[in-house]
This record gives sequence, structure tokens and C-alpha cells, in this order.
Amino acid sequence: MEAPDQPKGIVHHIGVVYPRRDDQLQVFIPKGHALGPGSRVTLHLDNRTGVDEIDADLRVYRTSYKGRVIHSDESWITLEPIEYMLIHGSRVVDERRAPGYEFPPDTRAAGRLPDSPLEQLGPIQEKEHHNKVGILTTMARDQPHTTVLAFLNTEADDVFVISTPDTFKMQLLQRDPRCFFIIDERAKFTFEQAIEWNYTILETRAHRVPPTSPVYEQVRTAFVLKNPWEAGFFRLDGLEMVHLACKAMVFAGEPRPPG
Repeated sequence: MEAPDQPKGIVHHIGVVYPRRDDQLQVFIPKGHALGPGSRVTLHLDNRTGVDEIDADLRVYRTSYKGRVIHSDESWITLEPIEYMLIHGSRVVDERRAPGYEFPPDTRAAGRLPDSPLEQLGPIQEKEHHNKVGILTTMARDQPHTTVLAFLNTEADDVFVISTPDTFKMQLLQRDPRCFFIIDERAKFTFEQAIEWNYTILETRAHRVPPTSPVYEQVRTAFVLKNPWEAGFFRLDGLEMVHLACKAMVFAGEPRPPG
């Protein structure tokens, strides 16, 4: 969950969501928050809990729910929807916009992502081999946007994803390469185990990995080895490989050894 109007910019929270009538959501944030009525929140929702077999159809429900806080009480907030689109596989199954809501115009200039400086792929993070998809947070004009993506990451916290230039997330990255990537362990752990510690949140900056880069084939091979259903995407015209270079660890989900 991201709150773009907080004093320090985007603030991430991990919480428990309870759907209410009229598409409102009640959210419990166990570690507390500073959200008040009127705060805008982007909430990523999907039902991947316990799903350890992912394929190209991505048959899970997922949405980037843009909402507004209408009630705040200690560790609880209640959200009313501003806009969301619920997707299952590649199909939109439900969507909603608040009366009178229009997508804000994005007048920021778009440019090509800078090329990745990497020349050698570092050691792959083997503990994430079972964890096939993560969440990319991009800087939309009004509120952040979230997207589920297959990924590859290294022990140095370099993250790699693929997409095509016409997607909303790529258009956003071309306007602002600052982004976040969230890794969680719901494919492996039960909810009770997962919520306390095993979410890793990385603050990153997007770079393009051109096919001529010495690291491109190294990443492609390792990416497909981890996510075999993604192999076909590498045959698409215009496919972009994106390197999310880690700038800061926002939250380390799993205790890491010193150094």
C-alpha cells in the first residue's frame, strides 16, 4: 500500500484487508500509520496466497485499487474506491471509477530508459527460485500504480523484469524511472507466517538492458530457467528487458547476515 501525500513521499504499509459493501475496504495496519481522512492510498490486491504453480495465463485475481481514506482509527483505515480494474489472467472482470473521476493527464515528457551499467550478472538469489512473481510500483501522475510481474533477482538486489513498450507500466517508467519492487513469500508460507516478516521492499531505479548488452543473454537464460512460461515472451517484437537497480532497502523481510 502506498500513500503518495505523506510528508516523506511514498510510504509502504503491509496490512490485512476486509472488503465491505459498495467496494469499500477496511484495512488493519498492525505497525501503525499516519493516514487521515482524505489521504489517497494505492492498495495492491491479489489472491496468490498458497499458489506455487504460476504459468503464462497468470490465473489469479489482481488489482491496483486507488482509494481515499474516509475514516481512520489507530491501526485501522476505511477506504472508498476512486478507481480500480480487477484482472483475472488477461481479462478485465470488474472495474469501477468514482462518479466524475477522470484519469489525470500526464504531461511529463517520455524518454528512453537509460541503459543498464551492468556488464556481468551477479549470483542469483536462489532462495527466491520458488517465488515467481513480485509487485512493481510505478509513479503514476495522481497515485502510484502496482503491477504483478515475473522477476529474477540477484544476491546484490538487482531485479530484472520484462515488458513491452505499450504497457502502462513501461510508459510510466519512461516518464519517471523511480519505482519500487516488492517480493513476498505467499507462494511458500501461510498467511500467519507471512504477514510479520517475509515481505522485502526495494526502492529501485529502472534501466534498459539492450539486446547488445553483455549481460542480456545471461539474464535471459537465468530468467527463463526460473520462469519457464516466460520463454515465449522473448520472441515478441520490441520486448524490453528492464533492470531495477536497488537504491535502498525499504524493508528487509527476512533477517540477513551482517555485511
